[in-house]
Amino acid sequence: MKLTHWIALSPLALALAAGHLRAEQRPAPTYKAEPCCNLCPAAHDASLYTTNYQKNFMTLVQAQGDWLFRTREDLRTEFDTSALGYRRMQQLHDAFARRGIELVLVYQPTRGLVNRDKLAPAEKARFDYDRALANYKAMLGRFEKMGYEVPDLSPLAGEQDEHTFYFRGDQHWTPYGAQRTAKIVADTIHGMPAFEGIPRREFVSKVIGRMGKKGTLHNVAGQLCGTSYAIEYMDQFATEPKDASGSDDLFGDSGNPQIVLVGTSHSGQNYNFAGFLQEHIGADVLNVAFPGGGLEGSMIEYLGSQEFRDSPPKILIWEFSPLYSLDQESIYRQLFALLDDGCEGKPAVLANKARLRPGKQEVLVNSGAKPIANRNGRIELTFADTSVKTVKANLWYLNGRRESVKLEKPATADTNGRFVFDLREDRDWADQNLLAVELEGPEAGGEPLEVEARLCQRQPLSQNAQAGL
Repeated sequence: MKLTHWIALSPLALALAAGHLRAEQRPAPTYKAEPCCNLCPAAHDASLYTTNYQKNFMTLVQAQGDWLFRTREDLRTEFDTSALGYRRMQQLHDAFARRGIELVLVYQPTRGLVNRDKLAPAEKARFDYDRALANYKAMLGRFEKMGYEVPDLSPLAGEQDEHTFYFRGDQHWTPYGAQRTAKIVADTIHGMPAFEGIPRREFVSKVIGRMGKKGTLHNVAGQLCGTSYAIEYMDQFATEPKDASGSDDLFGDSGNPQIVLVGTSHSGQNYNFAGFLQEHIGADVLNVAFPGGGLEGSMIEYLGSQEFRDSPPKILIWEFSPLYSLDQESIYRQLFALLDDGCEGKPAVLANKARLRPGKQEVLVNSGAKPIANRNGRIELTFADTSVKTVKANLWYLNGRRESVKLEKPATADTNGRFVFDLREDRDWADQNLLAVELEGPEAGGEPLEVEARLCQRQPLSQNAQAGL
């Protein structure tokens, strides 16, 4: 007899089997992938760049891959400053020359000039590269006419290299960009008379690992669009003397380095610009630049240091970007004063020691109505607390006029509590007579600040300096 076997399935098994049959009858799902890092509409709206930090990046432009550019800075076609800026830059050169110091200006080419091949076709067509390059070269020529040593970095424009000059999502140059710049700067320095007597030394640069860069442009794009970008990795370098293994002397036989580097965060340790300079120049370079210093931060700190007063360099390399304005009066008033040793060895017209409390307080008063014309006046403030980085002052004059002065040192700087600046002498300010200096004390609840204030006499700036146009 034939037996038939029946297999009983549970309700769950029957449901799964039925679902499987229906799934086989349905078409496979389709997906549409969008690029992960295209800029959102907000990134093209300048009004949405609301913080001071974001305003430095107006407005972002999408390029190839995850490359980003800034229209105002990276794609600029104009390289210029005002008549005041040219005049002050000429006077600054002359002030350094009087100290026997030659200045080398490292005026960086923009990302648009160097890495324009990374632009999207439409943006590349809109960018007037020829105009930008011509104007960049013209600016180098203006600096050179003033007497500065100016390495010609224009050959870097439009370069094609295995390693990119700039990071794709950050305004800083890569170590390879710093390296290529250093070679050109070294060629200029080798031709300077001041270099002839500087002790030579061999240096070597080596890859010591990898650095990860979370770009500033990528960061702002993330703030505006809510997107995130991959970290960019790059070789990291270090430079050391070729004979380092047999010597404990940091500067070998050279004593104090006679070449000094000041500048922006591009001269920071991560990019090894100072190290590459040492390698290609063949001499010690003292790097006093620090991140967050901007155009003038490291320059002001160095000129105000005991190191500069005791051992000024023969050659000062000043690295900065075209994004900085060169006609900021407050910068020059400090630089000129420091180059002239502040109030050191100069007659003090007014002097006082004060203990600043919250609020405003007079620290210098011209009670005898002495004729203290601005063109001959300089103020030096020395705080006992060397961490003080901001000074807010009101300068009152005999005719009732008032000038507000705010001096800020970078938060990233190791400061000495010393602030020095010349009284204002542009236009009709040169003939003003000072009545009082009023300082703003610490914030409410803060500890009193001890400050020594002096007004001393100085020589006015030469009125015959030409702007070098």
